[in-house]
Amino acid sequence: MDVTVLLEEARSGSEEALHQLVPMVYDELRRIASQHLRSAGPGQTMLTTDLVHESFLKLIGSRNLSWRNRLHFFSIAATAMRQIIVDHARARRAGKRGGNSVRLPLEDGMPIDDQSLDEIAEIDEALSALEKVDARSARIVEFRFFGGLTNEEIAELLSISTRTVIRDWEFARAWLYRFLNSNSRSS
Repeated sequence: MDVTVLLEEARSGSEEALHQLVPMVYDELRRIASQHLRSAGPGQTMLTTDLVHESFLKLIGSRNLSWRNRLHFFSIAATAMRQIIVDHARARRAGKRGGNSVRLPLEDGMPIDDQSLDEIAEIDEALSALEKVDARSARIVEFRFFGGLTNEEIAELLSISTRTVIRDWEFARAWLYRFLNSNSRSS
């Protein structure tokens, strides 16, 4: 059966669809989640399985979402993972007030450890600011950084050319770098 149909049926409460769906999307969700959590140091507190399960429950539990296709589901999963990671970082950060240094780890995937908790919250704030300037570029960063999608997958999802994705990615990285560095100096 098609993933999109199963997603809709599972969201509507079908236990059978949920049982069929989980093996079809689980490995890809794990790949996306592990990209965020790989290379984590000893301070890492979030596990790949926890992130996958929490994001899957969030996606299936949302009654106001519908998915156009499998890729759209995974892009929404990337957004859900971003929210979960940021919420986790904010909760951990609430008890820790560290230095003001800014390091921009804008690579495809990132480690989640105690040192990067502040960075995650700062990047989320910067992405929210970028979204006001250029929403498409912010989505591209989110899809790559938090979702692990390729340029080609992002292009298909946004119905734009791969070259446009690359251009917007380069713009977004430069914009975020300036934003984060200017905020670190004013702190």
